Amino acid sequence: MKRSPLQTFLLYACVVVTLVIILFPVYWLIVTALSTTVELSGLPPSFWPEMPQWGVFTKVWNERPIPLWLLNSALAALGSVALSMVVSVLAGYALSRFNVRGGHGLGLFILTAKMLPATLLVIPLFAIFRQLGMIGNLWTLVLAHATLIIPFTTWMLKGYFDTIPRELEQAAMVDGCSPLGALWRVILPVSTPGLAATALYAFVLSWADYAYARTFLINSQDSWTANLGIATMRGEYTTDWNEISAAAVFVALPIIIIYLFLERYLVGGLTAGAEK
Repeated sequence: MKRSPLQTFLLYACVVVTLVIILFPVYWLIVTALSTTVELSGLPPSFWPEMPQWGVFTKVWNERPIPLWLLNSALAALGSVALSMVVSVLAGYALSRFNVRGGHGLGLFILTAKMLPATLLVIPLFAIFRQLGMIGNLWTLVLAHATLIIPFTTWMLKGYFDTIPRELEQAAMVDGCSPLGALWRVILPVSTPGLAATALYAFVLSWADYAYARTFLINSQDSWTANLGIATMRGEYTTDWNEISAAAVFVALPIIIIYLFLERYLVGGLTAGAEK
């Protein structure tokens, strides 16, 4: 059906407005980083600094342990993704393919676990990790993030596995594959978009965490993640918001780069689960 000129105009107007709403925080973050303290305290705020302070990025990189914070965040996120994907692939495949007694109730129980707020799990997790002597260790974040990631990623992968014809693995089993062999050799290769979308979601969720890092790592500066490190840059009496914004740009760049590489898989993985 061909759109009228008015419909086309309204469609593009909605796209432009949506892009402005999404990109304005990023733009304002960069403007804040490039502005001086005097410009930030002035009213009304300017939409672009008269003399952009590009050196603030070098200053923050040299004076703050940004590389260490980014490395810790990357290690915690990659560990969480690896653990969550192994569990989610097996759980999602089992829920999709095997009809066992109580399987539907188990699936609903897993989904219900996703509804629990992260702050509700902080105290019991802290008690467990303290008994194990793991407080201050990045492994605490890996395990804590996995408790939040696995329930939702399991359901994401289940929905994707449901769209894959069962005949593919049945043919593989006829040729001598076991169920796990069919999963590894047949299902996973054709599930690349779904796996990429799920892994990206898990990575972003772990990368953006602050509450768990603040609880488990506050007394171990060598293990601070990027979000926790940026929070400590706020002063007691004065705060250099331009430096905090510059550090935030460094933290946002890895996610932007990863999204640019995985965007086509992300779109395909999120839409495929809606098809039956």
